[in-house]
Amino acid sequence: MAPAHRQPAARIPVQRGKAPAPDPTQAFSLRLFGAGLASAELMTCFLGLELGLYEALRRTGPATAAQVAEAADLDARMVREWLEQQSCAGVLTVDAPEKTPEVRVFTLPPAHAEALLDADSPNWIAPLVVMPIGGMAAVLPQLVEAYRGRRGLPYAAYGEALRGGQAGLNRGVFEHHLPGWISRHLPDVDARLQVPGSSIADVACGSGLSTLALARMFPDAEVHGIDLDEASIRDAETNLAATDPAEGLRERVTFRAGDAGAADAAGHTLVCVFDALHDMSAPVDVLRACRGLLAPGGTVLLMEPSVGERFTPAAPDSERFHYAVSVLHCLPVGMSSTPSAATGTVMRPDTVRAYATEAGLDTRVIDVGHPFHRLYRLTARP
Repeated sequence: MAPAHRQPAARIPVQRGKAPAPDPTQAFSLRLFGAGLASAELMTCFLGLELGLYEALRRTGPATAAQVAEAADLDARMVREWLEQQSCAGVLTVDAPEKTPEVRVFTLPPAHAEALLDADSPNWIAPLVVMPIGGMAAVLPQLVEAYRGRRGLPYAAYGEALRGGQAGLNRGVFEHHLPGWISRHLPDVDARLQVPGSSIADVACGSGLSTLALARMFPDAEVHGIDLDEASIRDAETNLAATDPAEGLRERVTFRAGDAGAADAAGHTLVCVFDALHDMSAPVDVLRACRGLLAPGGTVLLMEPSVGERFTPAAPDSERFHYAVSVLHCLPVGMSSTPSAATGTVMRPDTVRAYATEAGLDTRVIDVGHPFHRLYRLTARP
């Protein structure tokens, strides 16, 4: 018998070119680690916005921790930790990182400054930082109790950060996209609104950014913003007061807290409901009220999430975002009053058609090619 160390080794078949199958538990854990890291870094960006650190960096230009701290009136040691973290996250750059902490110089790149600080930029992303962290995360304990109690959570519970973040997210759409969408896809409505004396009702106007955008689009029209939330109407009035008097918006724009069903008499060429119907407990009642606000031949224009015709777990990132927002905000808000349609953010076209039909309206779906929004044109049935 040959010595054991000279025995031929057992032949193990090898599949060339194929990597071992990943462990699914480990892969899922790593995925959630990435999500947790992104969430934590988003919170640090929230700090940077709320504490004025990004603004301080833009004012100072390349600066040390002590210089940024002085500009923001904060503690230098705490600011240094934030600056180093932001550099590791790729938000800031740092010159000569091997130098001692006291002399390291940090810079906010111009492109990042635009995305974080320039509200007029189409790439402004700060509201997406403020809304989930300041608005949704802040109410998580209340949300847990709402789910356990099988009840919703009212819009007012989410506070100023949610209102501001939601308004900011849609600001670019109203200013940069909506005018072109209306002129291209609703040319007859566009033409009617160019006539002096025409009128628009902006239902669920929130902080009034959509109302002001409509007034700028149609300088011959009167525009009336309506919202149930009194805090939002106060925000809207503040935004109106801040407009340039030379624009003449204060003479043509009004805001009122209340129900669309109790609004002024009919006669509006256009009634808008932007990014709000899916939040409402009674969407059919709201659409009936909008129908009642129309002048003969008028149009109800909805802007709602651009989601698929049907559910699929292989949804694009935009729909994943809508679902997350629905779980954390829109569905609980919609269920805060009873009875409730319990629609949620992911309101698919067939649902809109069904609500519109029940309200006596015909529906035309308008795909504007936007990853997050689509339009619906609703017209009264004879």
